[in-house]
Amino acid sequence: MKYIDENKIENLLNRPVSTDGKRIDAILQKAKDLQRLTLEETADLLAVTDKQSIEKIYDAAAYVKNTIYGRRVVLFAPLYISNKCINNCKYCAFKCDNKSVERKSLNRDEIISQVNWLLARGHKRILMVTGEATKVNGKKNIDYYLESIKAIYDAQVGPHKIKRLNVNCAPLSVDEFRQLKSSGIGTYQVFQETYHDQTYRNMHPAGPKSNPDNRLDSVDRAFKAGIDDIGVGVLYGLYEYRYETLAMLMHIEHLEQTYGVGPHTISVPRIEPAEGVEFSKHVPYEISDDDFTKLVAVLRLAVPYTGIILSTREQARLRDKLVNLGVSQISAESRTSPGGYSQTDNNQNHAIQFTLGDQRSLDEVIGSLVKQKYLPSFCAACYRSKRTGQAFMEMAKPGTIKGMCQMNGLITLKEYLDDFASEKVKRSGYALIDELTENIDDHGKELLEEYFSHITSGVRDEYV
Repeated sequence: MKYIDENKIENLLNRPVSTDGKRIDAILQKAKDLQRLTLEETADLLAVTDKQSIEKIYDAAAYVKNTIYGRRVVLFAPLYISNKCINNCKYCAFKCDNKSVERKSLNRDEIISQVNWLLARGHKRILMVTGEATKVNGKKNIDYYLESIKAIYDAQVGPHKIKRLNVNCAPLSVDEFRQLKSSGIGTYQVFQETYHDQTYRNMHPAGPKSNPDNRLDSVDRAFKAGIDDIGVGVLYGLYEYRYETLAMLMHIEHLEQTYGVGPHTISVPRIEPAEGVEFSKHVPYEISDDDFTKLVAVLRLAVPYTGIILSTREQARLRDKLVNLGVSQISAESRTSPGGYSQTDNNQNHAIQFTLGDQRSLDEVIGSLVKQKYLPSFCAACYRSKRTGQAFMEMAKPGTIKGMCQMNGLITLKEYLDDFASEKVKRSGYALIDELTENIDDHGKELLEEYFSHITSGVRDEYV
């Protein structure tokens, strides 16, 4: 597999590792200085098992997360537009030979209906997800994607529209990626699933996805097409988690060396049970909650400036914990089937991609974040102000993005509270806004007061 030196990774994992306090403390101090960790340093942290050192890792991860992003947590919802797929991934409910799944591809009206449902709940950021098919609704994949993107952006409920649309779809050509870029997407997201070559080939026995290098190269093609916000990820459970983490970081090193910037986000999904997929119920490299927690914290330290995404695959209690240890974006109120946001489809488990762990409503998730003094945010200001790719990283690496994120987060939270929140969340949310505003300088307070007055008078979707 290109860019991935399996022998180097295995040697790092199998070498004698010194996890004495001084060595670990030195690595953690480097991370707290917001410097990228080497593969060797990351491997050392992943090898830590004693409780005292793990707590130090957690404390350092919380410090780095707060230094870069502050208390804000970005919220989004996935929108599955099609589960038709010609791949046969052993772990996925949408694999082509799974006859228990009802296949559906949403048309324009259905997509708008789904987006309107999300807008009416307060969502402003969407991740569009789709399987890989030869044609969808009689159209080439790229044409279907472009029409779907336009439908999502065209949807509107009162003054509310989608602010940012990210896309998770199969690899495209450079020309197709250029078309995707011109449609106004934010991040292009593609997961390698596993960076272990033999495991990859075993897990993907048929379909275009069976070529690991084509999938790996898709990130390069996206960069070459001008998409500078890229999301990568591993499906944890397919292979040993420490190997996968180091291999993903090796991939990130390639991107940084080649394009001057790494991924905008890293996703950390774990395999969850899926209807008609026996493999998903017997995970070969199951990762415990404790190891998963340590993994997220180590990732935050290894790449301090990169967003970490946690989906509703995970249980609510674990998600609430991990937002303090490195996670900066979470999905909420998710459905994993095309049409899943309509009431009639909510209980059609035969059509979902995987089982959800956190089934709380958006209002409940926001209420939980506010209770923990986190700032729920629907901000898309950087994307809309062209602060993407290298421009974003130049602000994220030294932590200067933090103040701007807090301002825009407060603006979007007030919009949500005014328009959508339950009375309980309104009370706690307004109290949090008052508390967080106290820590802003006089100029910032004056600016926020102006934006808040606009919101009160009916203006929406302003940002710094």
